[in-house]
Amino acid sequence: MANPSKFVAYFRVSTAAQGQSGLGLEAQRGAVRVYLAGKGWPPIDEFVEIETGKGANALAKRPQLVAAITAAKRHKATLVIARLDRLARNVHFISGLMETGVDFVAVDNPNASPFELHIRASMSQEEARLISERTKAALQAAKARGTRLGNPQIAGLVARHRKAAKAKALTYAPIVNVLRANGLSTRQLAVALNERGIASPGGGRWHTSNAHKLIQRLTAEA
Repeated sequence: MANPSKFVAYFRVSTAAQGQSGLGLEAQRGAVRVYLAGKGWPPIDEFVEIETGKGANALAKRPQLVAAITAAKRHKATLVIARLDRLARNVHFISGLMETGVDFVAVDNPNASPFELHIRASMSQEEARLISERTKAALQAAKARGTRLGNPQIAGLVARHRKAAKAKALTYAPIVNVLRANGLSTRQLAVALNERGIASPGGGRWHTSNAHKLIQRLTAEA
């Protein structure tokens, strides 16, 4: 039985671009923060995942979710997510998570029963299938009309943003490399940077999410 005041947070975005920009992560974190206010904020640990999540075997492709489940079991904590679809739009996957024995709650519907979660997962799975079919049909129709797909201006803007983010990340490399060499986890790295009065790239405090992005930028190929 999970301790009602202990929580492990799991956040996920489904593309590398979203992960690098932080799009979606802060919204998820804000929703979890509001839900846990007075219950167990901050969570005892946070995990951030960036991947597609497609397929029934999505759990095998999510090391951060596996780590979050392991942490929740170890601390007898509840796994908390902002939205059910941040886990998966797949009934089999949701069922597999339930079978791990870890209590979990989706902030967008915290009182949902297991039966309701299965129904919502089924609806999300069908919605994802329909969206995929409509997108493919629209792209095929556009190609048939001779439309050139993709926007070179947007691609150039994304490339410049990534280059600037990489350059900014490199300014943190000396201290981050020293801290990581001492075996600090992402969460511990955020704590250590805050303790040293080092501001995040946005000028604020460090959290697991932006520390995770920093590590990704430092380890990404140029």
